[in-house]
Amino acid sequence: MKKTLTVLLIAVIALSSVFAQGATEATAKAGSVYWLNFKPESDAALQELAAAYTAETGVAVKVVTAASGTYSSTLTAEMDKDAAPTLFVVGNAAGVETWGDYCLDLKGTKIADELSTDAYNLYDANGKLCSIGYCYECFGIIVNTDLLAKAGYKLSDIKNFATLKAVAEDIHARASKLGFDAFTSSGMDSSSSWRFTGHLANAALYYESVADNWTACPATIKGTYVANFKNLWDLYINNASVSPKTLATGGYDAEAEFGTGKAVFYQNGNWEYDALTSKYGLKDSQLAMIPFYCGVEGEEKAGLNCGTENCWAINSKTSAADQQATMDFMVWAVSSAKGTEILAKTFGAIPYKKAAAPANVFLAQANQYTADGKYVMTWAFNYTPNVDNWRAGMVSAMNQYDADQTAANWETVKTAFVQGWATQYAAANN
Repeated sequence: MKKTLTVLLIAVIALSSVFAQGATEATAKAGSVYWLNFKPESDAALQELAAAYTAETGVAVKVVTAASGTYSSTLTAEMDKDAAPTLFVVGNAAGVETWGDYCLDLKGTKIADELSTDAYNLYDANGKLCSIGYCYECFGIIVNTDLLAKAGYKLSDIKNFATLKAVAEDIHARASKLGFDAFTSSGMDSSSSWRFTGHLANAALYYESVADNWTACPATIKGTYVANFKNLWDLYINNASVSPKTLATGGYDAEAEFGTGKAVFYQNGNWEYDALTSKYGLKDSQLAMIPFYCGVEGEEKAGLNCGTENCWAINSKTSAADQQATMDFMVWAVSSAKGTEILAKTFGAIPYKKAAAPANVFLAQANQYTADGKYVMTWAFNYTPNVDNWRAGMVSAMNQYDADQTAANWETVKTAFVQGWATQYAAANN
């Protein structure tokens, strides 16, 4: 009898071992996800996202967040490990050059099919889709729609540069009677000049990058659309309550001017939303953002200036099971009610068809422009070589022009724009 029981016990143990091994193999076959996160401020939300997916599917998702400013070194260290990230960030052309061999080609995949735009995708020289944007920011011209209405206009009256110019100049001409002006101040001190030498410059750089098909920082630029940059700059500085001659010294607070109802138009980005609503009490219904209308043909179809360095890549060196698990997780994150809710909460706008509406009205409007078929003005200013030095040259030239708006002084601005680029490219690539 004892012998029989012993034999049965051995059989049960053996079967248990077989079942346990089978379960382990099944889990391994199913794959898992390891996301090396680029954004420290989103860590808590992404841990929530991972837990929600695991609870729903049983698939393990690990999110590790690199400390601020350490992503590149952390990624290099983690990629050397046996259990390397299956999902990581390749956010610019330099990243593609460094990590392109580790990027699974995402063309024709399920996650690519979920995209609402191709604007934030990064390709290598051979056309491989290395990484795709998963969130973005936007900037343009913020509008106080209540003040616009008090001036006798609707947002739909502004469709291009000609209509923007007509509205702005009319408001400026009646500023004393209306009690507000067209544009906020355009101070050229360091706290403000980046809005113009960086973001406004994108109007010219974007259109040239499209016309000349930039895929990397060019050694030289033509300045084809510098006149369009001038269109907006002249409109800004000549239709505000402050003299252009005073802009060099700065000291203005454009945010406060807009927030307290002193101007209809204010160039800035979605990051202003919290201050304008919380600090100044403006309501969503009072706020809109319009594109950089600057006189380019067909600009009626323009959307906002949108960009990101937050682009997902799937590790091509990991197992097929992990790649599939990672793909499935990404698709769930951008298409499920729970996934898009969490992503909208932490990232705001995500460029996917089933994206939840962001709470930030400017990001919601950026999504709507895309949904309406408008083209995205992508962030070509990110190509700028030796960016601080190039912008410093622009500030100096623009200050000279603002003080005396002659054709000769504008040529100085164009020289800083075009020749300054070549000079800084050579310095950066010496």
